[in-house]
Amino acid sequence: MADDARRIETGPLSPLNTLNPYLQGAYEPVAKETTALNLEVIGEIPKDLYGCFYRNGPNPAQAPEGMHHWFDGDGMLHAVYFENGKAEYRNRYVRSADHVADLNGGCGAGGVMLPSTRANPASTRGDKVYKDTANTDVVLHNGSLMALWYISGHPVRVDARTLETVGIETFGGKLPRHVSAHSKVDPRTGEFVFFDYSLYEPWMTYGTVSADNELTHFERVELPGPRLPHDMGLTENYVILHDLPVVFTDAGLRNSQWNIHFADQPARFGVAPRRGRGDQIRWFETDSCYIYHVVNSWEDGDEVVMTACMMTPNGYPPNPAYGPYAAMVNVLALNAVPVEWRMNMRTGEVKKRQLDDRIGEFPVVNLDYSAQPTQWSYHVAMSKTELQRFKGLIKYDLTTGAARTYDYEPQMFGSEPAFAPRIDARAEDDGYVIAFVTDENTGRSEVQVIDAQNFEAGPVARVLLPARVPAGFHGTWARGDQMAKG
Repeated sequence: MADDARRIETGPLSPLNTLNPYLQGAYEPVAKETTALNLEVIGEIPKDLYGCFYRNGPNPAQAPEGMHHWFDGDGMLHAVYFENGKAEYRNRYVRSADHVADLNGGCGAGGVMLPSTRANPASTRGDKVYKDTANTDVVLHNGSLMALWYISGHPVRVDARTLETVGIETFGGKLPRHVSAHSKVDPRTGEFVFFDYSLYEPWMTYGTVSADNELTHFERVELPGPRLPHDMGLTENYVILHDLPVVFTDAGLRNSQWNIHFADQPARFGVAPRRGRGDQIRWFETDSCYIYHVVNSWEDGDEVVMTACMMTPNGYPPNPAYGPYAAMVNVLALNAVPVEWRMNMRTGEVKKRQLDDRIGEFPVVNLDYSAQPTQWSYHVAMSKTELQRFKGLIKYDLTTGAARTYDYEPQMFGSEPAFAPRIDARAEDDGYVIAFVTDENTGRSEVQVIDAQNFEAGPVARVLLPARVPAGFHGTWARGDQMAKG
């Protein structure tokens, strides 16, 4: 572990945070916003690659002094724009209300492990305050980006070309409360379909925003108790909400604290009509499990199909070397496998099929096929370590479970990829898989471009970046013609 004088780019670490691995090494935040044009390339960027690859993640603007969870860092977007065989790089902070307040002297919003004692309207979750960072996911809707936050927060609109923050998104002042990170955009309608949950009250909500940014639908779903879902499924006619057995402890509920445990109860998937009432939801009970990320969902006759990464025990006891961060490190050790569930809307039956036993997460698909039958998905391959290390990529055939793999060099770690369809693509996997990759020894980052139909051959282009890209969370691809609509 580092000594008390350890510094990171954004300032000196407190003695407490020298024990926090998610502020150091692969996860160390960068201190500068950078713009770089006409980047150096090893290989050749395909001329039919047109658009932008974005990735969101936590990047605390100042080195934290108190207890700091990885989820607490200020949101920062990293983007590489491709056109005519050339590439440009930008990174910018997501200027959420709490980030701006911090820059102006501190807003009093606390983190997951250090709750605030001062109320802040931009961050209130019931009677509890967390810093709303918009650091988790990013989606393209209505020609611009929305940065979204894990624990349900205020969406932040960002210019898709420049990454400059436009402002807090309220959908014309009609957003009833918040939006959770893993909401979806329907490529056929352009609609943004979102869900929200209350940390300490027994309900969830879901809604729809039109392609023209108007809130058109909003419904509430009653639950047996407060829940902590992370993702949702979307099909042409349904949303799939998750009632999963990771919940607050009794003490956590009494004291409004982030104190969770795995409850002895089955998992339930609620299939609700996208444009109907919340009380029309149908619940399907299945084996107890937790899901962070859905691969894709669609309809197949009487069945609603959802493929997701199902968590399995990681086998790691809390490591005392991390001191007060041992529990956080243990919970963040992802250990998931791809699983398909089929929910029969006529019979009420649930069928479960595990596709593979390899450990992987952060799945993505060709977004032009979201909410539709999908054959291919792309996942990060997880190293068998306590910390989240992305050692390579896996391409799955979701019909058979067959997989192809591409591994980074041993000292390299990656991030969630995106699929970029080539111009005039002729098939679902006709395009490129793109990911940020960083050399942990040198701190040098690059973007690797892989031909999805020749996956195991590795990158056709390595775009060298002038700035380090820390390990982070989720990303997306925007076609050039989609960005032009903004």
